[in-house]
Amino acid sequence: MSADRWQRVLGLFDLHLGAERNLSTHTRRAYLSDVRQFADDLDGRAPEEVSAHDVRAYLARHHSRLHPASLARKLASLRSCFRLLIREGLCVADPSAGIPLPKTPRRLPNPLAVDDCIALAEGPVAALQEEEVDEKTLRDHALVEILYGAGLRVGELSALDVRDVEVRRGEVRVLGKGGVERVVPLPREARIALGAYLAHRRGEGLLAQPLFTALSRRRGGPRRLRAQDMRRILRARALRTGIRERVHPHRLRHSYATHLLDMGADLREIQELLGHVSLATTEKYTAVSAAHLAEVYDRAHPRARGGSQRGRKGGRNG
Repeated sequence: MSADRWQRVLGLFDLHLGAERNLSTHTRRAYLSDVRQFADDLDGRAPEEVSAHDVRAYLARHHSRLHPASLARKLASLRSCFRLLIREGLCVADPSAGIPLPKTPRRLPNPLAVDDCIALAEGPVAALQEEEVDEKTLRDHALVEILYGAGLRVGELSALDVRDVEVRRGEVRVLGKGGVERVVPLPREARIALGAYLAHRRGEGLLAQPLFTALSRRRGGPRRLRAQDMRRILRARALRTGIRERVHPHRLRHSYATHLLDMGADLREIQELLGHVSLATTEKYTAVSAAHLAEVYDRAHPRARGGSQRGRKGGRNG
């Protein structure tokens, strides 16, 4: 009976996350998984029988193997679920109330160097003759150019259709988190790469097709590239380019934001381009830029490198 109660709770919670909070499919799945896992640990007890001790014990069981950020998400999932149950009259108290969120260390984004981003985007295209460029080369080139040139999330890029891109106007219409739409400008190199790729794909019904597709054709039409496909393409491209650092789509998004800030872009403009709801989320890039400037200073300024510069070649008194 309690299992049936929890199934109804999960159904109600899923509806709330999607219809009321408008969360992404990925976030909904994570929140539901957290609550389902918690329910499985309760030895058959119903939601209204849960105590603060149960919540603390659940978090303690996962403390040693999970990052604090993951523990914080689990607590947030339970808190959101029990608040919904109270609102719906299915519980009288929130057993997660008053339990502090685990402290999470601040992790700064780790952007790639500008030269690495350019090398990653250009890849083998620059070395090929026009007649040697095939659809895969054109597709992968355009994919990296738009990831770095527009700072999109990999899920946003995967969801794009051909009709969402205006190559001549140089912009792409993106459906971001929470179903919020934004228009992002495309730099010149991204427009050129997308134009070449789409010219290679000319055909009836192209506008309604996914922007980035698998090379293998099927009866129902081209298959949309998934996020994992794009991650794999990027990893392989980084290896061929000789970049030894770990490269993933979100790192290109970090690079996009950091490089814009370094070149003097306004923080609120970057917030709009990235689709961040809160400016606080965007402000982490100011810390990255400050750290980068400090690194450049330490590497380049004569008085930052330690020791006296007198007597060295080119040094003069007065």
